[in-house]
Amino acid sequence: MTEQIVEKSSKSGLAPSTIRIGKRYRANRLNGDYDAIIIGSGIGGLTAAACLSSLGYKVLVLEQHYTAGGFTHSYSRNGYEWDVGVHYIGDVGVKTTLARRLFDFISGDQLQWQAMDPCYDRIHLGDDHFDLVAGRDNFRNNLVKRFPQEQAAIDEYIVRLGKVADAMQLFTIERMLPKPIAKLSKLVRDRVQPSYFNQTTRQVLEQLTSNQTLIAYLTGQWGDNGMMPAESSFLIHALIAKHYIYGGYYPIGGASQMAETIIPQIQKTGGEVFTYAAVEKILLEQGKAVGVRMKDGTDIRSPIVISNAGVFNTFNRLLPSDIVQKTGYTQKMKQVKPSMASLCLYIGIKETSESLKLPKTNFWIYPNENYEQSIKTFLADAKTDIPMVYISFPSAKDPSFSARYPDRSTIEIVAPCPWEWVEKWADKPWGKRGDDYDALKEAFSQRLLEKLYEKMPHLRGKVDYYELSTPLSTQFFCWYEKGEIYGLDHDPKRFEQTWLRPKTDIEGLYLTGQDIMTCGVVGAMIGGLMTAVSIGGIKALPLAKKIFVG
Repeated sequence: MTEQIVEKSSKSGLAPSTIRIGKRYRANRLNGDYDAIIIGSGIGGLTAAACLSSLGYKVLVLEQHYTAGGFTHSYSRNGYEWDVGVHYIGDVGVKTTLARRLFDFISGDQLQWQAMDPCYDRIHLGDDHFDLVAGRDNFRNNLVKRFPQEQAAIDEYIVRLGKVADAMQLFTIERMLPKPIAKLSKLVRDRVQPSYFNQTTRQVLEQLTSNQTLIAYLTGQWGDNGMMPAESSFLIHALIAKHYIYGGYYPIGGASQMAETIIPQIQKTGGEVFTYAAVEKILLEQGKAVGVRMKDGTDIRSPIVISNAGVFNTFNRLLPSDIVQKTGYTQKMKQVKPSMASLCLYIGIKETSESLKLPKTNFWIYPNENYEQSIKTFLADAKTDIPMVYISFPSAKDPSFSARYPDRSTIEIVAPCPWEWVEKWADKPWGKRGDDYDALKEAFSQRLLEKLYEKMPHLRGKVDYYELSTPLSTQFFCWYEKGEIYGLDHDPKRFEQTWLRPKTDIEGLYLTGQDIMTCGVVGAMIGGLMTAVSIGGIKALPLAKKIFVG
């Protein structure tokens, strides 16, 4: 589950975060020429930088925020620490998976993992619930036990998860091939991939079963990609479901350990990660990207520019509109949409996770099994029941938390919030948006706290501190124009856009991160690897083999 950076406490006016990773930018700290510049230090940008560094490139990563890591950073306040996006990671329990190989490679084997409870996700539908449990056989058997008449549908569902994962291999390679070869590859892929590969999630599942309760439990993680089953591509649903089928894991030491362990790999070849480093525009000469201009007016030149800022920021804000129009990206951008925006309530309690009996299990809470209608009702009237609430217990997941923050524990609650509900305050300065905005935040905070108390009534009266972030927080800190947290929507149309690939039609300019493949930490990391391989060419083939094949 990806979430946004905190804005301001509902109980405090304290400044954000004391956790700062990366070196503060100053023009006089630049160190000669760079082989590549990366805009944005999210996990996709950091992965691309670390992989390029392993190929001998000297890479400069520029981050406009006060700390590196993007949605993988952590922040602390009032004696508590929260992650802002790394609520759980799948597929890292053994060293042989692609995700684990990539994490180990870019972190120099320094990133360590803690398993969550066997029940990693608990799906609540009204007063009922169902546990998703770790292990393919456990996952399957638990479903069959609950839905014995649906055994054939459940078995076929699990088969389809695997077939989509297999088909993704060719899909991924295709995005790195030269365009003429990629077109031939797509012709082959269209013939061999399953017919359900890029249909909607609900469409595929209703081919297997008419049991809407079963479908609701199978799609209870839809918040991990931000699209309801009737709208999302089965491709993204299958990747997420399979990603967690062997359980969820959490980085020991907190989410900030990701950037903390990756940056030294970038520095090995003279590269650096600068924070407070806002890029104003990408420099072009004769239609070729040749560097960037910083907000302080400094020009930094490089033969390769990589944008990890998302396609909307790249083509709508960092490049001249005439170049975007000339290269066809104006029309291409009309084929994609920004993903969902959300709220996140960050909670601190002055007791240990053990004494509070906080689980290493995520809660997904829905009023009923009809996700689409619940969202529609909520969008029409914000006072109706919140259609999706996600609760995570980061202090319980991290075995080092109690040593770092004695007698403390933390909880995070995420819920959808359309950009339009906060848009009228967008032109007001951060931290000074007025009493009506603060009142809106407090009202939502109390509603989310009640959702927590419904499932864990013993926590009522124990909350010491809380603060709420809104889509404006994401816009302010992460530069996402409408507070979107997953980049582009993951509907079937998005996966038909062959231009969403590392190499752009502007010479010297590349894309990376979650927009070129899929959302999520591992999806963005794979995007980073793809970008590095696309730039490195033949030189990068051993790297590609090491990570993709093992």
